Amino acid sequence: MTDNLAHPSTSDLHRIERVRHELKRRLLTVERVAPVTPNMIRVTLTGSDLTGFVSAAYDDHVKLFFPKDGEETPALPVIGPEGRVLVDEASKPIARDYTPRRYDAATNELDIDFALHEAGPATRWAQQAEAGQMLGIGGPRGSFVVSDDFDWYLLAGDETALPAIGRRLAELRQGAQAIVVVEVTGPAEEQAFQSRACVATTWLHRGEREPGTTALMEEALHRLRLPSGDGYAWVACESVTAKRLRQILVNEHRQPKSWLKAAGYWKRGTANVHETHDD
Repeated sequence: MTDNLAHPSTSDLHRIERVRHELKRRLLTVERVAPVTPNMIRVTLTGSDLTGFVSAAYDDHVKLFFPKDGEETPALPVIGPEGRVLVDEASKPIARDYTPRRYDAATNELDIDFALHEAGPATRWAQQAEAGQMLGIGGPRGSFVVSDDFDWYLLAGDETALPAIGRRLAELRQGAQAIVVVEVTGPAEEQAFQSRACVATTWLHRGEREPGTTALMEEALHRLRLPSGDGYAWVACESVTAKRLRQILVNEHRQPKSWLKAAGYWKRGTANVHETHDD
């Protein structure tokens, strides 16, 4: 099922759709673990349950279900009638939202990148992950599909946005123009992107300052000169910062709101938060 969210002045051009998927639970096995940067770990999952996995958009989210202390196999939630998740508080699994970085149906592999910027259950699990361990996933429930016919794309965020940014750049068509602005701790956290598009990347280094406490991305967007033509802007980072970046894009750069998505992938002082900012 789709919901057409195209810009009101267009029809087939720049189509944006929400696509819903059947909600499924999957119990997967860690195939391998590899560092991407000192503070980013890539975990590759596989298993028969992965067959038929669908992720139609670069910023999709799956729910990861982690085993509790002393468990080898994580508990998975029960899906009731009409796809509703039934939660038993007594046996509620530890769950967090993550972006599917890469899915390869031919090799039956799913990559999940973990940014190690907090001492939560996901970071603790990723730091000790090894081949043969079990991890549960659910979803994605749906995809926010943005057509690849814009003249340019702006992708901005912090470490938590890098899996979605890397995936989007890998999927863009040849000839597209992409402007990337990312805040990380320092040069060691910069990633090499693979893309057919023409990519201009600005890396912002916060050093010893805590994530979500700087104005580096705000300052970068104030200075930014966007190309002419139709563009789509995407922002994901700490929630308060994401809201401010959206305001800059709308008020200063006159970015059409229907061609802009801003999400808080996390929020300082609050666990397990995902917020989308709009009017």
